[in-house]
Amino acid sequence: MGDMLGPGYRQSLFHLVWMCLLSSIPQGGAKVLEKTFEEWMRYRDECLRRMASEPYPAGLFCNRTFDMYACWPDGSPGITVNISCPFYLPWFEKVKHGLVSRRCGANGQWVTVNGSQPWRDYSQCEEETAATVEEVGALAQPRSAVLLDLAHQCGAGLQEGARQLMMSFKVLYTVGYSLSLLTLISALLVLTVFRKLHCTRNYIHANLFASFGLRATSVMVKDALLERRWGMELVRVADWEALLSHEAALGCRAAQVLMQYCILANHYWFLVEAVYLYKLLIGAVFSEKNYYRLYLYLGWGTPVVFVVPWAAAKYLKENAECWALNENMAYWWIIRIPILLASLINLLIFMRILKVILAKLRANQKGYADYKLRLAKATLTLIPLFGIHEVVFIFATDEQTTGILRYVKVFFTLFLNSFQGFLVAVLYCFANKEVKSEMKKKWQLWKLDHPALCCAQ
Repeated sequence: MGDMLGPGYRQSLFHLVWMCLLSSIPQGGAKVLEKTFEEWMRYRDECLRRMASEPYPAGLFCNRTFDMYACWPDGSPGITVNISCPFYLPWFEKVKHGLVSRRCGANGQWVTVNGSQPWRDYSQCEEETAATVEEVGALAQPRSAVLLDLAHQCGAGLQEGARQLMMSFKVLYTVGYSLSLLTLISALLVLTVFRKLHCTRNYIHANLFASFGLRATSVMVKDALLERRWGMELVRVADWEALLSHEAALGCRAAQVLMQYCILANHYWFLVEAVYLYKLLIGAVFSEKNYYRLYLYLGWGTPVVFVVPWAAAKYLKENAECWALNENMAYWWIIRIPILLASLINLLIFMRILKVILAKLRANQKGYADYKLRLAKATLTLIPLFGIHEVVFIFATDEQTTGILRYVKVFFTLFLNSFQGFLVAVLYCFANKEVKSEMKKKWQLWKLDHPALCCAQ
């Protein structure tokens, strides 16, 4: 029995699984692959035991076989053999009364296509709503039919335009996170190297930049592990067993935990920024040094309180694949509720700060005739700092959005989250007057210390 898989499979499989995970199609790719492969293994073992135990008929006949898709009994020459659809198919309940067929030739050999591939009619075993996709079409070798059907489930809900859109989204947020990471690293270097910029406000900015950088890094690491995991060469059935084992998933699970921690830390450093600015505007008298330590606990410590129980729940109750899918949403709320809470608190502080700014501008409007423009500028500047844009989709969860609304939500979420680090670094570091003044001074001093280089021309 051959258990080799067709070539050209690696890139297509990764693209299909990634699209299923990103678009949150019910029974997403990784989960379907894991469960279906386990059922396929059981089906195969039962088939091999049955073939070994049943007696062979007399005379000319087509040999019993397992062709990686279905279990075929001995066939009489010139007869079409019909058997039930294999039970491992994810959509078996819809096609359990269907039949798959092969024809035994007059010479006692199964009929083949192109001289080598077995002919098989499994049209009654296909999911009715399934639509063949280009990537899957490249894999449509009959000996790899089980893999075709696994990928087929992913492609069922994705039309060509939707697949291209999802891949465009991946390129979009990869560019966004990469640009943000480079800008954030530069901003951190500026705030670290220039001593005159060392103060509580810039320390908080630096921690926010660091949380953005860690978030971008964790997302790209998770993607790299996902591509490595689903992009590996799959030559034998044993490769699938290794691919879908719990040991192989440890790396992407660790990356998933790290990513969730970084996302939470990012939101709570938003909160720290909001609290700090609010205290400055209302004129509260406090010790910055003492409060800075509390800010550190709030920004970096609070996420641990929620990520640890979430990881424990996933390990004990949903220990499958990379922990990216949520069968029981109660576990997902362990980390979603603190994010929503931080976002709502930020919104309240944001509104309060705008009220204070508006009052101060109105009190000085004789000196500032354009106070409405200044208020709008202050509003737009605070939005990326506090992450207020996330409130727009705060209650439109992935489980509740469908159709065009889902794609709109995915686009804005990925675009804003990936480019937000870049925007924050530019606004609160490189566009800051204090930072620009200090950089200009350092540049002038460097030119005075290196006159030969500056005047070489």
